[in-house]
Amino acid sequence: MGRIFETRKATMFARWDKMAKQFARITKDITIAVKAGGPSPDANPALRRAIQNARSANMPKDKVETAIKRAAGQDVADYEELVYEGYAPHGIAVMIDTATDNPTRTVANMRMYFNKYDGNLGGAGSVGYGFQRMGVFRLDPTGVDAEELELDLIDAGLQEIGLGQSEKGEPQLIVRCAFSDFGELQQAIESRGLNPISAESEYIPTNTVELTEDQANQVLVLIDKLEQDDDVQKVFHNLG
Repeated sequence: MGRIFETRKATMFARWDKMAKQFARITKDITIAVKAGGPSPDANPALRRAIQNARSANMPKDKVETAIKRAAGQDVADYEELVYEGYAPHGIAVMIDTATDNPTRTVANMRMYFNKYDGNLGGAGSVGYGFQRMGVFRLDPTGVDAEELELDLIDAGLQEIGLGQSEKGEPQLIVRCAFSDFGELQQAIESRGLNPISAESEYIPTNTVELTEDQANQVLVLIDKLEQDDDVQKVFHNLG
């Protein structure tokens, strides 16, 4: 997400319950996956991804099972996945993944945040050209030969592989592919007996923009407000 964002994020998120937000986001992912592909993880790759992400967020198993059962029932909300685009202060491009049962409410909230915090909500494609949608898998690097794995996964769509860190500073092996190859790469990783820590789609900026600390803080205020919204799943940007 960028150097400044990562170093400031813990402070920015200190005033809201990040874990509760993560659980709510994953619950929506589970609901969408079950409605699209059924409640069996073995037959539903999207549900397997959501369950993996739940484990990564330390979401209790009983909450996951309850979310799956509710999603398979009749009285659960139908979520529409929508992407909003815009500019934060100082020309920083922002992509916002949402899952909403009320698009009218969601777009009104997005417009309000951008207007209030000196940004500009744009139309479809207004900043998307500066991002590449990719599948991103995070693996435990323990006992994994990265070079061997890279050779194994190239035919499944692997584009990038490298070492990174979790928010807690734990080492991770990060594997990326074009989003169109997400399913194939997921299958290839699982067939090698590897269980990803997380598996998600992300908008990766093709270029990043460096700002002063004061300017970056203005951007982070908007990003923080966006991420707190109940309809927002993830926010991506090109702040360096």
